[in-house]
Amino acid sequence: MGPSDAKDHPAAASPPGSGEEDPSLMPADAYGPHAVECRPHAVDRGPHAVDRDVPGAVRRVLEGLLAERTERAAALDPVFAGDLAERVARFASEGGKLMRPRFVWWALRACGGGAAETEAALRIGAALELIQTCALVHDDVMDGSRTRRGRLALHADIAAQYADVMEPVPGTRFGEAAAILAGDLALAWADDIVAATRATPAAERAVRELWSTMRTEMVAGQYLDIQGQATSSRSLARAIRAACLKSALYSVERPLALGAALAGADAARTRALCSAGRCVGIAFQLRDDLGDVFGGPRHVGKPTGGDIRAGKPTYLVAVAQARAEAADDRHALAVLGQSLGRADLPEHRLAEVRDVLVRTGARDIVEAKIERLAAQGLRHLESAPLEAEGRLRLRELLHTTAGAPSPPPPSSDAHGPLDGVPVSLLLGAVEGAAR
Repeated sequence: MGPSDAKDHPAAASPPGSGEEDPSLMPADAYGPHAVECRPHAVDRGPHAVDRDVPGAVRRVLEGLLAERTERAAALDPVFAGDLAERVARFASEGGKLMRPRFVWWALRACGGGAAETEAALRIGAALELIQTCALVHDDVMDGSRTRRGRLALHADIAAQYADVMEPVPGTRFGEAAAILAGDLALAWADDIVAATRATPAAERAVRELWSTMRTEMVAGQYLDIQGQATSSRSLARAIRAACLKSALYSVERPLALGAALAGADAARTRALCSAGRCVGIAFQLRDDLGDVFGGPRHVGKPTGGDIRAGKPTYLVAVAQARAEAADDRHALAVLGQSLGRADLPEHRLAEVRDVLVRTGARDIVEAKIERLAAQGLRHLESAPLEAEGRLRLRELLHTTAGAPSPPPPSSDAHGPLDGVPVSLLLGAVEGAAR
């Protein structure tokens, strides 16, 4: 619900003590033990139909799940439903290309999964869209970003809704607090969906373990990001570790592992998929860092330079810092020192930072690293005995996700699976690109 129509929502005018706040008038199952999944979502399309339109199939399941949850939210309280639940549902359903659910699906298909696992895979895909909603809503609060996908970010949208009845500073704080709760709600819904998803006992156990691990990795990566921002860290090792934890794992590697788990894949297939996912996931984050500064298709509708103004400890900036120090480039060091973390950095100063990133070679180094990681990821994919159609679709998806400008050539980067290898062992190959 946008700023203009939310204030006209009939629930907003409900006086305290009205019947809508009377718990006795709520549905009997609103708090019951079966409230999370009272209507199952049987998928009546076979796997081949889903193959033809994975995003569409996931969206249909997601919309059904969100409709149930917004109904229950309205039964609890119409204001809560209008202000938060409906916004969360709209944010999740109006998402992008559903990259994570597609990784789940095509990993499932590549590992031989089919009709028996279709519903579970689509539900896990829907849950990933909700956990992505949580991450983005919270990220916008932490970064102070006012826009997302070409419109007001959720916290700014809620603050705007109440601008007529709140002073600016309290209104901003209220919007941020509400957005934190909205992200929490998205995460709770995602957990509920996963908990109620049925598969074989072994697959359910594996999915629960992966889901639990993924959520902690996301928080750890995001914390390293803001901790590095607060301490002005320019460490190459910490930059790549944060990129791996906050993006590579939950964006690519864990969705692939979830699909493999649902299919009952053996260790060799799972290991190859996870190794491919980790390489491409890091490339994905490096591409995102480049796009934030120089622009790109992933940043349409969002102003560039946000990472620079926030002082984010990105790998791109860490490479530029290291290169400038090695060359004793005092001008480049001065530009970086005076620009990073300046929220009010004007456009002409941002242009100076871009020039430093180009002149030190940081941009080219990161571009080359993206291509090498993409090539390495695809080699891991080719090393596993996978179903032909699933392999082909995963190859296309991995290449697109990495954002490599051309089919990536073979590289001499470290060989062998990366799944289960400590991130620290990956750092040497990545840091070597900065030398």
